[in-house]
Amino acid sequence: MDDTPPPSGSGHEAVEAALLSRRSVRAFLPRPVPPDLLARLLTLAARAPSNSNTQPWHVHVLTGAPKQHLGEAIVRELETNGRAEQTEYPYQPTEWAEPFLSRRRGFGQLLYLDQLGIGPADAAGRHAHHVRNYDFFGAPVGLILTVSRHSLAGALIDAGLFLQGLAIAARAHGLDTCLQASFIDFHPIIRRHLRIPDDRFTVCGVSLGYADRNHRLDTLRTEREPLSAFVTFHGDDDLAQS
Repeated sequence: MDDTPPPSGSGHEAVEAALLSRRSVRAFLPRPVPPDLLARLLTLAARAPSNSNTQPWHVHVLTGAPKQHLGEAIVRELETNGRAEQTEYPYQPTEWAEPFLSRRRGFGQLLYLDQLGIGPADAAGRHAHHVRNYDFFGAPVGLILTVSRHSLAGALIDAGLFLQGLAIAARAHGLDTCLQASFIDFHPIIRRHLRIPDDRFTVCGVSLGYADRNHRLDTLRTEREPLSAFVTFHGDDDLAQS
């Protein structure tokens, strides 16, 4: 059984190792995640800060038949009626501006063309890969994260902090994740299957499990911009002058 060991070291070294090795994994082994470990990861993620400690998140954990049934229902909806006309919150802009457009296109080429060999004109190939989202990329655990509507934009910030904590905690224990906005396009199906109350909405899905190191997507790595692209220092120290 081939899986990446958890980051080693102590203190800041272990934290940095988890941060640096975290990535979006799109191919998982069927190896089950022990229930006590899953509970531990969610407990750690819930240490995330939130506005006035409101903790607006709620997580639906899916394994086995319930996970399969939700995925199948979403794929049926996709094939027959398509995506919902409106999402419950505007995750993406109607038009992408630079430099975000170029970064997005670069990622699309890296994923579809370079890793999967799927060209821009291969609509069937792109569709086949997209459908894998709803099987949680083969992960044994699928999560649907919801938040309260009452906190609105603030709850989305809190949800992001929760998700980052979950991803880093998972990496520290040798597991991997993929955070998936693709699920919000089928919020009516998700609401019906999981009986989500009207005062909550779906933020995203999460695939969680042990990465398949033999899958061709396992070599996918994305770069990050240098500090000079996103940091402005204000001060009298050397960093501010650089």
